[in-house]
Order: sequence, then structure tokens, then C-alpha cells
Amino acid sequence: MGWYALLIVAIGVERLAELAVSQRNRSWSRRQGGVEAGAGHYPAMVVLHAGLLAGCLLEPVLTDRPFLPALGWPMLAVVLAAQALRWWCISTLGRQWNTRVIVVPNAARVTGGPYRHLPHPNYLAVVVEGIALPLVHSAWITAAVFTVLNAVLLRARIRVENTALAGLT
Repeated sequence: MGWYALLIVAIGVERLAELAVSQRNRSWSRRQGGVEAGAGHYPAMVVLHAGLLAGCLLEPVLTDRPFLPALGWPMLAVVLAAQALRWWCISTLGRQWNTRVIVVPNAARVTGGPYRHLPHPNYLAVVVEGIALPLVHSAWITAAVFTVLNAVLLRARIRVENTALAGLT
């Protein structure tokens, strides 16, 4: 469990790095006249993602779940792939990437990188990670609860984002 706890802490540190990038990009977007949409669901998103990390740590301990190598190692590979996709999205969007939905007027819509293949690749990374990260250490309840709640949240989030981005060319 020790190495798994370190993995969860590392993911937490990575989230803090994402928030720092997001804050820098948010400030830049605001200076460019960026307008935020859907701010009301943002606190729920923060709580849900923090809950994922907490559940990943707590469930294996409270339920005495073993590490199952046949499940854990493949799920770890999936988690790493999800991180690579997430950072590909962040680097492709550059200053336009944010944890919030902020659209800079007259900005060009990004259609390169993973956005050439999917309209919302970052959300694919979130979905995949939300399933795989808990399953690295058999936390299937956390994986199931996060997946259901995240589906509800993403349904609203993607609707807000699509509406906000509709004006970009």
C-alpha cells in the first residue's frame, strides 16, 4: 500500500501543478477579455476530484483490499497513459487551457493535437483515470462512485463548454 499511497500523493501534486498552470492561464484569459461560463459547477468538480484521491487512499485500507497484480499493473499503465493524454491536451491548448470554462473572444478554436481526433480529449483522460486509478489497488467502489458522479458532472460541463466554444472559429 505504501507505493500506492505515494502514487496518489504524486497525482495530488500533479493536480496542484495543473491548478497553478490553470491560474496563470485564467489570469491571462481575463486580461484578454475572457468570459467564464458554468462557474456554478466548478466547486462540485473540485470536491469530486478531491474525493477520488481520498477514496483511492481510504477504500483499500478500510476494506483491507489486496493489491492484485493482474489488475493493478495494467491499471497503472492506463493511469500513466491518461496522464500523458492530459498533458498533451494542456500543452496543445497552451494559454487557452484551464480547469474552468473561460473563452477569450475572437480566439481561434484549437483543432490540433488530440483535438484533431476528439472534441474533448481531456475529459476522456479524466474518465479513464477515474476508473483506472482506484483499480490500481482494487478500490472498485471508489471507481464506480466516481464514474457515475463524474458522468453527471461531465454531461453538464460539456454542454456548458460546447455552448461557450460555439462562437470560436
